[in-house]
Amino acid sequence: MLQFVCFGSGSSGNCSYVSNGTDAVLIDAGIGIRRLKRYIREYGLKTSILRGVLITHDHSDHIKAAGYVSNDLNLKVFTTAAVHEGMRHYYHTMRKVEASHDVNIEKGVTFELGTTLKVTAFPLPHDATDNVGFCIESADGDTFCVMTDIGAPTEEVNAYISKANYLMIEADFDVEMLKNGPYPQYLKKRITSGTGHLSNDQTAQVLADNFHEGLRHVWLCHLSEQNNHPELARKTVEQKLRQYGIIAGVDFELDVLKRHVVSGPWTEESEK
Repeated sequence: MLQFVCFGSGSSGNCSYVSNGTDAVLIDAGIGIRRLKRYIREYGLKTSILRGVLITHDHSDHIKAAGYVSNDLNLKVFTTAAVHEGMRHYYHTMRKVEASHDVNIEKGVTFELGTTLKVTAFPLPHDATDNVGFCIESADGDTFCVMTDIGAPTEEVNAYISKANYLMIEADFDVEMLKNGPYPQYLKKRITSGTGHLSNDQTAQVLADNFHEGLRHVWLCHLSEQNNHPELARKTVEQKLRQYGIIAGVDFELDVLKRHVVSGPWTEESEK
């Protein structure tokens, strides 16, 4: 039975927990270790089945607590060699991941976590040292895909949406809010570039283009605090999908992950 909890999503810090009841994994480590431990305790999550931490890229909001999380919980950290190198040199991380916890992975090469999870990293365009999404396949047949910090839709994005049962995907900004907002022009240009972030409209379109009957639940993640709003992101995606005859709440479940609020836990049983 799949279980998903998001402890934080956005530039303030990203970290999520995915489990099938036998094996579990953390995705990113961008929130403090004390806060993470408190959430794990409050929500009754099992640390005994945690098999590692998957790191998407080396920006601070995804890695700032990786050293504390991996060392305090004795967890291996799985990411590409380039991201490991970037983490070692990132000056804002006060505690580094110990070398014994580093595990290098390659994009497109599937590896096992525990006895029931298979993980494949795939490239996503973003202005980090390296950036990947993750496809997590459970032995019971469920597939959970993570796509955060996406500069533009790609063939890999399309392919992994098309195989996902559960999908966490970025909807970072609303075009008009960003255009008329307080950000300097250089930052607006960076966000809308092919290595920045996806807008609500882009996310809606890529979901519409790749929707399939096996997609059961979508979580919109990494919303900008200045240039987006949870209800606006939801409404934009719902309206676009409706144009294609796809109805959120009927054909699949749609939720928006909050920046500072724990979202979930969701389980398959709770949705039946």
